[in-house]
Amino acid sequence: MCVIFFCADSSPREGGYKLILASNRDEFFARATQSAAKWPNADHVYGGIDLEPGREGGTWLAIGHAAGFFKVGALLNLTGEPKPRDAVAHKNILQPHNHNSNSNTGINLCPKPSHPNPNPNLNLNPNPNLNPNPSKGHSNNEHFLLGRGMIVADFVTRSDDQHDIVEYNQSLFKDCTKYSAFNFVSIEIGSSSVPARVKLLSNVPPTLEEFQNGQCYGFGNSLPHTPFEKVHHGKQEFEAIVREHGGSSVEDLSAHLMQLLRKKHKFWPDVELKRRAPNWGEGLSALNVHIAEHAYGSRTHTVILVDSHNKMHFIEETMAGVDPQGEWIRTHIEKDFQTSV
Repeated sequence: MCVIFFCADSSPREGGYKLILASNRDEFFARATQSAAKWPNADHVYGGIDLEPGREGGTWLAIGHAAGFFKVGALLNLTGEPKPRDAVAHKNILQPHNHNSNSNTGINLCPKPSHPNPNPNLNLNPNPNLNPNPSKGHSNNEHFLLGRGMIVADFVTRSDDQHDIVEYNQSLFKDCTKYSAFNFVSIEIGSSSVPARVKLLSNVPPTLEEFQNGQCYGFGNSLPHTPFEKVHHGKQEFEAIVREHGGSSVEDLSAHLMQLLRKKHKFWPDVELKRRAPNWGEGLSALNVHIAEHAYGSRTHTVILVDSHNKMHFIEETMAGVDPQGEWIRTHIEKDFQTSV
């Protein structure tokens, strides 16, 4: 479970932002994760990294800048869809893309964690796609679906023609049954004379849609035309923040966005969420999810801002341990991409 709100505008008003993005990552608190940072083998990319055994190197959200373009990718689970219809199983995909660390475009980012999942007995899932220990049960099974986190990693790290937003999504669309159910959000922002491009690819059923420059959008763990109530209401609040504070300082704008991401109000009942997650719907109905008895919830809040002069701010608040009432780590990365965009 995750949620994302954003507005991408290649030519914003004076003092405005090319990108305003706010996102929550909902995951088991024990899942091994690297906090937001510049990626070691792709130093034009910023984001967190999944360290879960068998899924190392993938990510749920990242931004890259190369060849005059900002590229953003986000991966959201599709709740209640264990696998796409007619899914194809594949062999030997614990490292699905097998990037070489000597390659200029590859990723070999993450060492395997030195310890196992600290909570290996956690087996009650609010979603059939959420496995607290994905590597468990796969050691003797060669046939399972590709890890979805590499979808984002491949998109943001590479700048060749095959990985532009159009070609990449078309190629992914042809192979989308290789993965468990997902929504893939991709954003490409280049020259101010060319509108930003936004696409959403879902694989259950396979659909690919394009969205407009300068508009506010919100996506979650359902198809875009049947949003959960929290996404519907969250988008309205996000639009109000952009309208009122979209020309404000980074500090002011990010504070309002973080406040939105921390909201614990439950938008319940929710017909679509109840249909997709009948046993867990109410617990998942807030923007800031917390299901204490299963150590699951919104463990990371992220705000990404890119101003009109191509200065990026990547702001992350993430849990330091497995207790959401405990310590949180705040990271604020600033990077000035002063290129002729």
